[in-house]
Amino acid sequence: MATQHSRSAARIMMAPAVVLLLGWMLIPLTMTLYFSFKKYLPLRGGDLGWVGFDNYVRFVSSSAFWPSVQTTLVIVGGVLLITVVLGVLLAILLDQPLWGQGIVRILVIAPFFVMPTVSALVWKNMFMDPVNGLFAHLWKFFGAQPVEWLSDAPLFSIILIVSWQWLPFATLILLTAIQSLDSEQLEASEMDGAPPLARFGFIILPHLSRAITIVVLIQTIFLLAVFAEIFVTTQGSFGTRTLTYLIFQRVLESQNVGLGSAGGVYAIILANIVAIFLMRIVGKNLDS
Repeated sequence: MATQHSRSAARIMMAPAVVLLLGWMLIPLTMTLYFSFKKYLPLRGGDLGWVGFDNYVRFVSSSAFWPSVQTTLVIVGGVLLITVVLGVLLAILLDQPLWGQGIVRILVIAPFFVMPTVSALVWKNMFMDPVNGLFAHLWKFFGAQPVEWLSDAPLFSIILIVSWQWLPFATLILLTAIQSLDSEQLEASEMDGAPPLARFGFIILPHLSRAITIVVLIQTIFLLAVFAEIFVTTQGSFGTRTLTYLIFQRVLESQNVGLGSAGGVYAIILANIVAIFLMRIVGKNLDS
């Protein structure tokens, strides 16, 4: 057992890292709160004094606020649905003995290491371009009219792009969970005559429940701040303006740092509400 001296020494050695981490988090948050109560226009007079909760009222009373929150939640929900469902199927497939299994796994995981800006540019120009895109040529091959993806189905296009980037992460976590499954259970159920769907529903899926909740929690934290894919493709047009992009537009258009800071506080509140809700679900699954 660790002595009191060793525990004190461990705390002293950890203190610099803890202080640095707290400063890294608290200083930006404090500055955001500070500027949210001020009218600060960097290019038009600078600091114009305190305005109280005026920035918060202006931001939440904007006609674009609630639609942006709704769009954010739709994107998060759509991406989670696609990545979890396809992630489970890919994980089961990659767990099977395949020729070149190592190469296939690397190719499946590779999109996760592509920068969001790059992946959005690739999808926009190589796949979704209505003239020279791969989808356009595929549609023409079957005699159909090419689809203007980013204007006819903009929200689905954003969900598709973001899902492509996050699918490898979900697949990797779920594949690790499947590989920890006791193979004797599957062999016993197969010998008892259980069909594949029954084995999946009563053995594999319950075993993956914890991994799925972890995937949902981690992805949600990052998906609430989706920005680069929207900036590169639609720039918030056609109903794809999320809360994060709305904050960017408000700061860019009005040059009002205080208004953008108030929007940032709302984004933090939304993220915490979602995180608390998900943590309750994760806690129940981990305790069961």
